[in-house]
Amino acid sequence: MTIQTHTPADVPAKNTPAPIQDKPIQDKGKDGRGATTVADGVVAKIAGIAIQEIPGVHALGGGAARAIGNLREKVGQKDLTQGVSVEVGQTQVAVDVTLVVEYPHPLQEVADNARDAVYTAIEDLVGMEVTEVNVTITDIHVPSEDSDADDATREPRVA
Repeated sequence: MTIQTHTPADVPAKNTPAPIQDKPIQDKGKDGRGATTVADGVVAKIAGIAIQEIPGVHALGGGAARAIGNLREKVGQKDLTQGVSVEVGQTQVAVDVTLVVEYPHPLQEVADNARDAVYTAIEDLVGMEVTEVNVTITDIHVPSEDSDADDATREPRVA
Protein backbone atom coordinates (compact mmCIF):
# COMPACT_ATOMS: atom_id res chain seq x y z
CA MET A 1 0.00 0.00 0.00
CA THR A 2 1.36 3.43 -0.93
CA ILE A 3 0.72 6.43 1.26
CA GLN A 4 1.09 9.82 -0.39
CA THR A 5 2.21 12.48 2.07
CA HIS A 6 2.50 15.33 -0.45
CA THR A 7 0.16 16.28 -3.22
CA PRO A 8 1.72 17.34 -6.54
CA ALA A 9 0.93 20.95 -5.68
CA ASP A 10 3.07 20.63 -2.50
CA VAL A 11 6.19 19.42 -4.36
CA PRO A 12 8.13 22.24 -6.08
CA ALA A 13 8.99 21.76 -9.74
CA LYS A 14 12.64 21.04 -10.62
CA ASN A 15 13.18 24.27 -12.55
CA THR A 16 11.50 26.66 -10.14
CA PRO A 17 13.69 28.58 -7.72
CA ALA A 18 13.75 27.41 -4.12
CA PRO A 19 12.15 29.68 -1.54
CA ILE A 20 14.51 32.17 0.09
CA GLN A 21 15.76 31.00 3.47
CA ASP A 22 17.42 32.92 6.27
CA LYS A 23 20.46 30.60 6.44
CA PRO A 24 23.04 30.31 3.62
CA ILE A 25 22.61 27.51 1.11
CA GLN A 26 25.61 25.26 0.41
CA ASP A 27 26.53 24.81 -3.25
CA LYS A 28 25.59 21.27 -4.22
CA GLY A 29 26.39 21.46 -7.93
CA LYS A 30 24.73 23.34 -10.77
CA ASP A 31 21.28 21.91 -10.24
CA GLY A 32 21.40 21.37 -6.48
CA ARG A 33 21.35 17.57 -6.68
CA GLY A 34 24.81 16.96 -5.24
CA ALA A 35 28.47 17.94 -5.40
CA THR A 36 31.12 16.47 -7.70
CA THR A 37 34.71 16.02 -6.60
CA VAL A 38 37.41 15.06 -9.11
CA ALA A 39 40.51 13.40 -7.64
CA ASP A 40 44.00 14.64 -8.54
CA GLY A 41 44.88 11.25 -10.03
CA VAL A 42 41.99 11.43 -12.48
CA VAL A 43 43.09 14.83 -13.75
CA ALA A 44 46.70 13.61 -14.02
CA LYS A 45 45.59 10.54 -15.98
CA ILE A 46 43.57 12.66 -18.42
CA ALA A 47 46.60 14.91 -18.97
CA GLY A 48 48.87 11.89 -19.47
CA ILE A 49 46.56 10.33 -22.04
CA ALA A 50 46.28 13.61 -23.94
CA ILE A 51 50.07 14.06 -24.07
CA GLN A 52 50.76 10.53 -25.34
CA GLU A 53 48.79 11.35 -28.49
CA ILE A 54 51.18 14.18 -29.47
CA PRO A 55 53.62 13.48 -32.33
CA GLY A 56 57.21 13.72 -31.13
CA VAL A 57 56.52 12.67 -27.51
CA HIS A 58 58.57 9.54 -26.86
CA ALA A 59 57.88 9.06 -23.14
CA LEU A 60 56.68 10.82 -20.01
CA GLY A 61 58.77 11.23 -16.87
CA GLY A 62 62.42 11.46 -15.95
CA GLY A 63 64.98 8.65 -15.99
CA ALA A 64 63.99 6.90 -12.76
CA ALA A 65 60.26 7.20 -13.47
CA ARG A 66 60.74 5.73 -16.94
CA ALA A 67 62.76 2.82 -15.55
CA ILE A 68 60.00 1.97 -13.08
CA GLY A 69 57.42 2.51 -15.82
CA ASN A 70 59.21 -0.02 -18.05
CA LEU A 71 59.06 -2.59 -15.25
CA ARG A 72 55.34 -1.94 -14.79
CA GLU A 73 54.69 -2.33 -18.50
CA LYS A 74 56.42 -5.72 -18.48
CA VAL A 75 53.89 -6.97 -15.91
CA GLY A 76 50.98 -5.44 -17.80
CA GLN A 77 50.37 -2.26 -15.81
CA LYS A 78 50.97 1.02 -17.62
CA ASP A 79 51.14 4.15 -15.47
CA LEU A 80 49.35 6.88 -17.41
CA THR A 81 50.22 9.49 -14.77
CA GLN A 82 53.98 8.98 -15.03
CA GLY A 83 55.68 12.34 -15.54
CA VAL A 84 52.51 14.32 -14.78
CA SER A 85 51.96 16.30 -11.60
CA VAL A 86 48.76 18.26 -10.93
CA GLU A 87 47.41 20.64 -8.33
CA VAL A 88 43.63 20.65 -8.26
CA GLY A 89 41.72 23.45 -6.54
CA GLN A 90 37.99 24.11 -6.34
CA THR A 91 37.69 25.39 -9.91
CA GLN A 92 41.25 25.53 -11.28
CA VAL A 93 44.04 23.11 -12.17
CA ALA A 94 47.81 23.60 -12.57
CA VAL A 95 49.80 20.91 -14.38
CA ASP A 96 53.54 20.09 -14.55
CA VAL A 97 54.69 17.68 -17.25
CA THR A 98 58.08 16.00 -17.73
CA LEU A 99 58.69 14.40 -21.09
CA VAL A 100 61.21 12.95 -23.54
CA VAL A 101 61.04 14.15 -27.16
CA GLU A 102 61.82 12.10 -30.28
CA TYR A 103 64.70 13.40 -32.37
CA PRO A 104 64.41 15.45 -34.75
CA HIS A 105 61.04 16.97 -33.66
CA PRO A 106 61.29 20.67 -32.74
CA LEU A 107 61.29 20.85 -28.95
CA GLN A 108 59.25 24.05 -28.61
CA GLU A 109 56.63 22.78 -31.06
CA VAL A 110 56.22 19.49 -29.16
CA ALA A 111 55.99 21.38 -25.85
CA ASP A 112 53.37 23.78 -27.26
CA ASN A 113 51.33 20.91 -28.72
CA ALA A 114 51.49 19.01 -25.40
CA ARG A 115 50.43 22.15 -23.52
CA ASP A 116 47.49 22.71 -25.89
CA ALA A 117 46.40 19.08 -25.58
CA VAL A 118 46.40 19.26 -21.78
CA TYR A 119 44.41 22.52 -21.76
CA THR A 120 41.82 21.09 -24.14
CA ALA A 121 41.47 17.70 -22.45
CA ILE A 122 41.12 19.00 -18.91
CA GLU A 123 38.80 21.87 -19.77
CA ASP A 124 36.59 19.65 -21.96
CA LEU A 125 36.53 16.46 -19.87
CA VAL A 126 36.87 17.76 -16.33
CA GLY A 127 35.24 21.15 -16.81
CA MET A 128 37.83 23.02 -14.76
CA GLU A 129 39.92 26.03 -15.75
CA VAL A 130 43.59 25.26 -16.40
CA THR A 131 45.75 28.07 -15.02
CA GLU A 132 49.10 26.82 -16.33
CA VAL A 133 50.84 23.86 -17.91
CA ASN A 134 54.59 23.77 -17.30
CA VAL A 135 56.50 21.45 -19.64
CA THR A 136 59.99 20.20 -18.79
CA ILE A 137 61.91 18.30 -21.48
CA THR A 138 64.48 16.11 -19.76
CA ASP A 139 65.85 14.10 -22.69
CA ILE A 140 65.79 13.48 -26.42
CA HIS A 141 65.28 9.97 -27.74
CA VAL A 142 67.52 9.22 -30.73
CA PRO A 143 66.35 6.14 -32.62
CA SER A 144 69.17 3.62 -32.62
CA GLU A 145 70.54 2.27 -35.85
CA ASP A 146 71.05 -1.08 -34.07
CA SER A 147 67.55 -2.52 -33.90
CA ASP A 148 66.74 -6.03 -32.73
CA ALA A 149 65.72 -7.04 -36.27
CA ASP A 150 69.16 -6.12 -37.58
CA ASP A 151 70.88 -8.30 -34.97
CA ALA A 152 69.40 -11.46 -36.46
CA THR A 153 70.62 -10.72 -40.00
CA ARG A 154 74.02 -9.26 -39.11
CA GLU A 155 77.09 -11.39 -39.61
CA PRO A 156 79.06 -12.17 -36.45
CA ARG A 157 82.21 -10.11 -36.00
CA VAL A 158 84.22 -13.09 -34.88
CA ALA A 159 84.39 -16.59 -36.34
